[in-house]
Amino acid sequence: MPAPKHLQDRLKELPDSPGVYLYKDTTGHIIYVGKASILKRRVRSYFTKKHADIKTPILVKNIASVDWIVTDSEVEALFLEAELIKRYKPLYNVRDKDDKNFVYVKVTVQEDFPRVTVVRRPADDKAKYYGPFVSTTMVREALRYLRRIFPYFSDSRMVQSSALEHQIGVAPKPDISREDYRTNIRRLNLVLEGKSTKLVQELEKSMSQAAKNKRYEEAASLRDQYLALKALSRKSIFGSQEEFDITMDQALTGLAERLGLSQLPRRIECYDISNFQGGDAVSSMVVFVNGAPAQREYRKFKMRSKGPNDFAMMAETMRRRFSGRHTDWATPQLIIIDGGKGQLAAATAVLDELHIPVPAVGLAKRHEEIVQRREDIAPQAKVEPTELREDGEFRIIALSHKSKTLQLLQRIRDEAHRFAVTYHTSVRDARTKQSVLDTIPGVGPITRKKLIRTFGSVAGVKAASLQEVSEVVGAKLARIIKERV
Repeated sequence: MPAPKHLQDRLKELPDSPGVYLYKDTTGHIIYVGKASILKRRVRSYFTKKHADIKTPILVKNIASVDWIVTDSEVEALFLEAELIKRYKPLYNVRDKDDKNFVYVKVTVQEDFPRVTVVRRPADDKAKYYGPFVSTTMVREALRYLRRIFPYFSDSRMVQSSALEHQIGVAPKPDISREDYRTNIRRLNLVLEGKSTKLVQELEKSMSQAAKNKRYEEAASLRDQYLALKALSRKSIFGSQEEFDITMDQALTGLAERLGLSQLPRRIECYDISNFQGGDAVSSMVVFVNGAPAQREYRKFKMRSKGPNDFAMMAETMRRRFSGRHTDWATPQLIIIDGGKGQLAAATAVLDELHIPVPAVGLAKRHEEIVQRREDIAPQAKVEPTELREDGEFRIIALSHKSKTLQLLQRIRDEAHRFAVTYHTSVRDARTKQSVLDTIPGVGPITRKKLIRTFGSVAGVKAASLQEVSEVVGAKLARIIKERV
């Protein structure tokens, strides 16, 4: 498909450099972000090759303008692409891939000596996550290069003993200080955030300053990092794997067809309840946009409902979510409830009461079936007779376990469950930790806060010496506390 006339001159300006390209529609919205080892060759191929799939021509037809960002290396392009996709959520970057194909780079910045690993999905643990990336191979290859420049720990055991890893150039020296190590990690984070140019300037300035102050060993180390970072431009990590990957999400299409939705459910919200015998009850709201998790939009609620009543808690969650107070929260095109008929009925009763015209379905755990109220069935819904059965006021859609639509729903439901359980655990642990101190005579709310702020937890108080606790609360109370914890 030849490039439209208004694009032909623009394509002539493309450089022979690595970078990230952005396709925009007639309204100026970014509809696709991609990376390239050679921008000129990659972008032009969209308009010169005959594409076997049916989706690429659709994308090309909607390209009204092209922009690009030149990077110093393919490595930087890889991480910048992920950052831009996460920021702009382009329509054609939605992939019909299982979550197993996505990976993230995890940096445990909450630790004194942060570790860098590749994980399948983010957790609610205060670490920094970069991604998602489709190609595990590319990410691991990029990290292999970066680790030679900015040695890091990948395992907690290496923090104590890393002599061998240091000798082969993949871990810091065993006696590295916390401050120096965290400086190294901060520089690595700049690369992961697509800010290599800023980092090169910083290294150049620091190198000159160190040499000026006659800190020659430090200057030499900075010089090595500077030169190695510049040398990344000669590394190739895309190669034959640089393929088209713009398939519209078949799972979303299948979901829209079966539920008779008038548009693809670009924003899906899923809710789950977590409690133990009614105690420390919480609920979670996770958000998926274009089939991918939007973690910044996750929300959690501490339940006010009493007793082990999941239905009442689900109703409370819906009432608080759609109370009208959260005007900055976008409206979903679909709500998923983790549960069957009872949970769905409790949720939809509140939605009806509040006049919220958002379709809702449940995903029953036992048989992994979609549950929908019969009154919510749209005339245009398309469900195979073999997938469908009636159950009183509800209809049940039983999809094949190989169905991409079911797999998408399972991914979303599992993420809501994970997020709810994580929050429930933190609430329960906080209550347990506080209650131990609350039972000690002389320890009131102010003293308890002072102890937790100083030692981090009850376990920290227990591990501290009598002298250390005495410095916080006095010798007399310290002795009582150490006897009780």
